[in-house]
Amino acid sequence: MNTRLTWICHGATTASRKALFPLDEPLEGRAAQEAGRIAALPRADHIVTSPALRARQTADALCLEARIEPSLRDCDYGRWAGGSIEAIEAAEPENLLAWMAEPEVAPHGGESLVDLRKRVAGWMETQAAHGGHVIAISHAAVIRAAVAHVLQAPPSSFWLTDVEPLAILRMTNNGSRWSLRFQH
Repeated sequence: MNTRLTWICHGATTASRKALFPLDEPLEGRAAQEAGRIAALPRADHIVTSPALRARQTADALCLEARIEPSLRDCDYGRWAGGSIEAIEAAEPENLLAWMAEPEVAPHGGESLVDLRKRVAGWMETQAAHGGHVIAISHAAVIRAAVAHVLQAPPSSFWLTDVEPLAILRMTNNGSRWSLRFQH
């Protein structure tokens, strides 16, 4: 059974512009307008979104009626949520370094990168079993985890993928494996 998965990263927020660990914040004012300028998306069998406000607002700006999918929620950053990377580096340098160098740890009390990847991979495998085309509106961290899963890359590769606001990434599954799909 063939599956197409189109990932859309939510639009820009204050947290994404200021390098903050996100809370459940809204899109920036112009982000909805930018989303509205995205070219028409292909028809999908299922459209899902993270429960986060910024993802739901992106779906609305794209005129997509999306079902909330809890598995697409952003990484749980624990006590770091709302804080700047700079402030956390100053207050907890060894914890920030451990989180970035050891994907199985979660010194912030939230979710480790390994756990994030397992959650995303499990959701993707469920989609592969159903087939069809799915549009998923989610977060940069979730999409990074999906890319690492598809490439069967080591957990440390999470940091090697940049996902901009409103980025679109396509993947396919032929019933036995996932592939990245680049098209113009």
